[in-house]
Amino acid sequence: MRLLHTSDWHLGRTLHGVDLLEHQAAYLDHLVEVAREEGVDAVLVAGDVYDRAVPPVEAVTLLSETLARLSERCAVVLTPGNHDSAARLGFGAGLMRDGVHLRTRVADVGAPVELRPRDRSGRSDGAPVLVYGLPYLDPDGCRHALASGDVPLARSHESVTRAAMDRVRADLATRTAGGAGGGVRPRAVVLAHAFVLGGQASESERDIRVGGVDHVPADVFAGVDYVALGHLHGPQRVSGPPGVVLRYSGSPLAYSFSEQHHAKSTVLLELDRDGVRGDVRLVPAPVPRRLSDVTGTMADLLGAAGDPFTGDWVRVVVTDAARPAELFARVRRRFPHALVVQHRPPAVGARSSSVAVTAAHDPVQVAAEFVEHVTGGRPSDAEAAVLRAAFEHVAGLERSA
Repeated sequence: MRLLHTSDWHLGRTLHGVDLLEHQAAYLDHLVEVAREEGVDAVLVAGDVYDRAVPPVEAVTLLSETLARLSERCAVVLTPGNHDSAARLGFGAGLMRDGVHLRTRVADVGAPVELRPRDRSGRSDGAPVLVYGLPYLDPDGCRHALASGDVPLARSHESVTRAAMDRVRADLATRTAGGAGGGVRPRAVVLAHAFVLGGQASESERDIRVGGVDHVPADVFAGVDYVALGHLHGPQRVSGPPGVVLRYSGSPLAYSFSEQHHAKSTVLLELDRDGVRGDVRLVPAPVPRRLSDVTGTMADLLGAAGDPFTGDWVRVVVTDAARPAELFARVRRRFPHALVVQHRPPAVGARSSSVAVTAAHDPVQVAAEFVEHVTGGRPSDAEAAVLRAAFEHVAGLERSA
């Protein structure tokens, strides 16, 4: 059986104010095409389908159209992440077309979607693959629902995820003991949206820390074949228990400059009776526009050093000792897709210690030191006169109030 694993679409997200829906739609077109070309049996979406609990109408429409197109070719199993609203994402799940499975209820973590392998004629061929969809398990909301008795679970991601996996393993054990496979455990896949210990984070993931802890140990997922992880935006494999493959597909687009060197992709894997067959294959995702950091003096950036980056989304740091005139306008003319523009002059010497500003300090002197910190140079006599006049004006207003 061939499966495509993806996650963290974040439909409706922007990048420093730039609407990304057009680029997200291009990725989803690519995903549908990969599913068709590779003869995929199911697409697994491991959470953060939307970027927020109440997504824009355009994002909802895009998801609806994408699910319709995918379901014409294969099954789709989709779970919510920490950005999604499970209730809203799961609304109408029972009315979804055949082949679309929204697993949004905590109570259903031990009830898998059964995917039946089929031969070339479309007939059922072999034992099913069981796909267990775990929605994002917020400890505060799940520690009672997943407890085996009246005592709630510990307030941690590990405790609620372990309890959910206990239900998965219990269901697997029941099916193995009572199934027609001669006591052979069916192939099992888990979708989970979590921060698994050993994963490398990026700047754009929302903090899910509870009680100071956000990690889930990998051994929680023992007993299955493949764990389709979501939440971390960098594609990566995480070391896990023997016989278990844990992998983050990563987000299909870069959502922060910390992701500019990620090779965005979708995971294509095959399952046979022994588990994951060989190495997974990473199918490169389309890149709408590169993200790049560009640093230098204004003269450098306007010269040859800036040439390779004029078509990129860029974060520009201008390093002239004094702030150049018309900084933003000149940078934007050179780099039409600049998202961040900063002036960062060379360090003029670190202070040995921070100094508390009190009422005894001259406010004009404090303002002058701030100007020096920002621009790298002391204010000129004319600038100092402006600072002094501004202070005296405000002080005069206070005295007359």
